[in-house]
Amino acid sequence: MDGIGDADRRILNALQADGRLSNQQLADLAGMSASACWRRVKALEEAGIIRRYCAIVDPVRVGMTFHAIVHVTLTRHDERNVETFIAEVRRRPEVLGCQATTGEADYHLRVVCADLSAYNDFLERFLFRLPGVATVRTNLVLKEIKQETAIAL
Repeated sequence: MDGIGDADRRILNALQADGRLSNQQLADLAGMSASACWRRVKALEEAGIIRRYCAIVDPVRVGMTFHAIVHVTLTRHDERNVETFIAEVRRRPEVLGCQATTGEADYHLRVVCADLSAYNDFLERFLFRLPGVATVRTNLVLKEIKQETAIAL
């Protein structure tokens, strides 16, 4: 796929707002036939532009009241330690996001779990035991001001 056109943008914006739209509803919003819309969506999926479809769950309403941004610094960037860190972090359901960054910390994790006790277990039984982890700094999220999933197209 060589880029996205106006019709693709309309499809993507509509799906980002409501991933449960029927193909006909999506086609109407995009201003195209249902069959053309279906083909465009399939092409967007195959190109990896649409990665997946999901429901966005409110963590507090399901009992996940602890939310933190965790800054992790590795002792050194030994390839094995980095690979282990990344693989293990990807497996942990508490970690909703992980970014490798510049600056003081090597990685920033977005961690959501039930409570402080669950977070302490996450630290002691997982993060502190990973090879190469030098420092961990936790910033508690006091209030969520903005959290979007849609990319402005």
